Amino acid sequence: MKYEHISIMPDDCINGLSIKSNGIYVDATVGGAGHSRLICEKLDETGIFIGIDRDEEALSVAKERLKDFKCQVHLVHSNYNDIKNVLHELHIDKVDGILADLGVSSYQLDNEERGFSYRYDSPLDMRMDKSQDFSAVNVVNEYDVNELARILRDYGEEKFAYNIAKNIVRRREIKKIETTGELTDIVLKSMPKKSANSGAHMEKRTFQAIRIEVNRELELLKSSVDAFFESLKIGGRLVVMTFHSLEDRIVKNAYNDFAKGCICPKEFPVCICHNEPKGKIINKKPITASEEEQKINSRSKSAKLRIIEKEREYEV
Repeated sequence: MKYEHISIMPDDCINGLSIKSNGIYVDATVGGAGHSRLICEKLDETGIFIGIDRDEEALSVAKERLKDFKCQVHLVHSNYNDIKNVLHELHIDKVDGILADLGVSSYQLDNEERGFSYRYDSPLDMRMDKSQDFSAVNVVNEYDVNELARILRDYGEEKFAYNIAKNIVRRREIKKIETTGELTDIVLKSMPKKSANSGAHMEKRTFQAIRIEVNRELELLKSSVDAFFESLKIGGRLVVMTFHSLEDRIVKNAYNDFAKGCICPKEFPVCICHNEPKGKIINKKPITASEEEQKINSRSKSAKLRIIEKEREYEV
């Protein structure tokens, strides 16, 4: 299958990074190198580009698509949460900008073998990093009913979470659940007929929740944003694109913490905490895709882009 992915809000992402031709930039989720190519286009032979991804197939594609640029290109198979170690291995202390597009790539969603989508009847998988052992099969067949319900409720915001979890446990007592088709069937049969037959892809929330659990997406996000920000030079930019409210809330709160000044109680007559803002939020409200882009690429509808600039160093 050809690796196809339409980059979302490409101009906003690149403008947000405020790229210097001799700078050091990281694409923390390189994917098919859509955004990465645009970064590399702006770098000269003294510039450095670092692409990180958990998916070795994505890195293979990126290597081919970035081979002719004049800047230095480093592609690393790793989780973006490990960015500090990645930079250390490359003997790089701080960088000028980091882009993190947190969406699942179109290639992963559309590739039946990867088991991300409810649109196909394929083996349950959902691993972004195929080298890890833990997959959706483990979640669905090994978690108890309360843990399953918690995941569906917290990560999928699914109002029928307990009913779905209960029916998953019942079905696996008869036979191990191994395909996306089996999971879809359970989800739809766990809902009122009106909801199941609404044509609104009601199984989407369950698939999202299990994918997040398999890849520890929210568990790692807050520490990752902290690590990204710490890895910036003064004046460096962090650009993060989220695709659901759970992610966006984590990023928004982290940015607000970085930009926060005095934290003394309001009744104090003078500041004694001496806390100073570490960064400046560039866009108070998240940037969203234009109506035109949303018509061309429906996956851009839920995207939110937040940008922050680092203003000072600080002790962690």
